[in-house]
Amino acid sequence: MRQLQRQMASQFYERTALSRNKVAMLAKGAKAQPGDAVSADEEIRHPLVLEFLGLRDEYSETDLEDALVRHIESFLLELGNDFAFVGRQRRLRIDDEWYRVDLLFFHRRLRALVIFDKKLGRFTHADAGQMNVYLNYAREHWVQPGENPPIGVILCSGKGEALVRYATDSLPTKLLVREYLTALPDEKVLAGELARTRRKLEAKK
Repeated sequence: MRQLQRQMASQFYERTALSRNKVAMLAKGAKAQPGDAVSADEEIRHPLVLEFLGLRDEYSETDLEDALVRHIESFLLELGNDFAFVGRQRRLRIDDEWYRVDLLFFHRRLRALVIFDKKLGRFTHADAGQMNVYLNYAREHWVQPGENPPIGVILCSGKGEALVRYATDSLPTKLLVREYLTALPDEKVLAGELARTRRKLEAKK
């Protein structure tokens, strides 16, 4: 029952239809969580549907961030439960260089800071390296006693599953790559995708 409630609350069915790796999504959804444990993979939704931002076809990373902050309540609802907004453009200094973290949140149930880095294009391995630097710095300087290690989330418009796996596996910190959509797919497209997925699943039985 708890597993079904989680899937309904997170729109697991709809997100599986939109996902490019449906097999992995379904395999994850089929696994019960021992003791209803909370994980970052489950708590941070994928993909993120950001149609409420009202962005046009062409926009910059600054436009995207400004829109997210203007619509912070809707963004928090889309992210999932128990997120608290901490700030934007949080500065950190490493050696003699200054860097900025795009968006910083705290997740109450995970008891961890969540760093968001937004990208307009597809995910690259360099994005993972940059986020890993932010996470290691945050773990050393920003984490409070009793909190868990920080979590990194890279928001991108596309990704390759193999590249994500090779770039993020075995990292000392939790790093997630999440695609975002600035508009919901057409109803007919979504219905067709659901039908195709259903036929594939039935063929495997």
